[in-house]
Amino acid sequence: MAPNDQPLFSIITPVYDTPLDVLGETVDSVLAQTFVDWEWILVDDCSPDVRVQAELQRHAARDPRIRVFSRDVNGGIVATSNDAASHARGQFIALLDHDDLLTTHALQAMAAAIAKNPDEVDYLYSDEDKVMPDGSIGHTFLKPDWSPERFRHQMYTCHFSVLRTSLFRAVDGFRDGYDGSQDWDLILRATERARLIHHVPQVLYHWRAIPGSAAAELDAKPYAFETGRQAIQGQLERLGIDAIVTHRPEVGVYEVRREPDLTTPTSIIIPTIGSSGRVWGSTRCFVSEAIRSVRDHTAHADLEFVVVYDTPTPPQVLHELRSIPGIDLVLVEFRQPFNFSAKCNIGALHARGDVLIFLNDDVQAESDEVVGQLIAPLSEAGVGMTGAKLLFESNRVQHAGVEYGSGSIYHTLYKQLHVDVKNPELLMNREVSALTGACVALRRDVFTAVGGFTEELPVNFNDVDFSLKIRREGLRLVWLWDVVLWHFESITRSPTVHAFEKEFIVNRWGQYRTQRERYRATFTP
Repeated sequence: MAPNDQPLFSIITPVYDTPLDVLGETVDSVLAQTFVDWEWILVDDCSPDVRVQAELQRHAARDPRIRVFSRDVNGGIVATSNDAASHARGQFIALLDHDDLLTTHALQAMAAAIAKNPDEVDYLYSDEDKVMPDGSIGHTFLKPDWSPERFRHQMYTCHFSVLRTSLFRAVDGFRDGYDGSQDWDLILRATERARLIHHVPQVLYHWRAIPGSAAAELDAKPYAFETGRQAIQGQLERLGIDAIVTHRPEVGVYEVRREPDLTTPTSIIIPTIGSSGRVWGSTRCFVSEAIRSVRDHTAHADLEFVVVYDTPTPPQVLHELRSIPGIDLVLVEFRQPFNFSAKCNIGALHARGDVLIFLNDDVQAESDEVVGQLIAPLSEAGVGMTGAKLLFESNRVQHAGVEYGSGSIYHTLYKQLHVDVKNPELLMNREVSALTGACVALRRDVFTAVGGFTEELPVNFNDVDFSLKIRREGLRLVWLWDVVLWHFESITRSPTVHAFEKEFIVNRWGQYRTQRERYRATFTP
């Protein structure tokens, strides 16, 4: 397509026994489009109510862009959707259910997004809301930008979805056996091949909540839970990712548990000054207990701990570290003024691992196989760094990802939210804009490519800067909901932020401050 060419959209809609008034509203929403280059293909799947076919023909007579077909036998949503797609003449296929509504500018917004990359964008999706039974609009879902890790846990792109027709046909459209999750399975396969995926951050689709619909009741189609699981498992197998998908109690959310390679040479780098404090009523040496807890929560076979300690570290702490059984320990003295970034970089120089884990000394591992699960996603192409869920001693969230945008330097997502709150954002792996440096893992080659931590940031923002350098390489940052550690000292720490630190981070990454946060999902009742 030339940059100034307008695409032709082929809207496809399988129809089955749609209430006539609802069908009429859907038709009106399409006819009201401000963008005019579209065709609409509706296929009736042998609706028992004979009035449906008559109503379809009546609407087709209103506008030649409406094309109506009928199946001879009932085939289900997959067969009917594929029938509709087979008649598509447009460059892009748009998915519209028979009882939902498009906003008047839906196709116009999609066309504008396509015009920015007319020859590369292959899949687009928008934000959405719901039409309630009383006709009111609510449940607005403002979605993250493309997040492939999240997409394996939750079908979040959903409506309004638009695919390049050639891609739809290249992946053979919808597949039999995935009824109820046919869209998810299609998009999983399509995005594996898509050159460019674009999120249009506007509500373009009103999903109608009527009795028996998934919009009204997420468990309205229980068979869809299993077909959804199968769709995710299929992608993992196609991509060569050794993982198992299981159902979670929360409807619409799945768990992906990777099988880690516990033989990859891995180094855990811990900066410390050997401080002690009280946790749960007892005094502890933080760095010693951090190492013991990790040791006790992993079966990793090739693991070393590189402890970078400041000169004032008490000798008894170093003695205690040397006395911890069952670990490979490297002690590195840091004789310069405090600089967290420099300590991490020196630790990396002394580490032998192909994978580097940077860990604060004031943490305690909680989840099982904490090392293996933290490093497992790093074997997937495109993943640059992973981070853990960190909890305060009070059972409240300390870290579930970091955002950088909306005019702020950074903001920690869901901080102080109680861990028992069933927020979907805390129940799935997902891409984030940045990760706190208290617990992150990455491959050594990525660390080297970005030049390690920026030593001009000795205390604050070094982890945000580090994260953004990795993203600049085109790599993704993945927060892992099921890798859990306690993070103690930080709850009472209020570090002073110096003007030079703010100036540095804004000068280097100022363009991000004017951007919408890419990976936050927002639900509004």
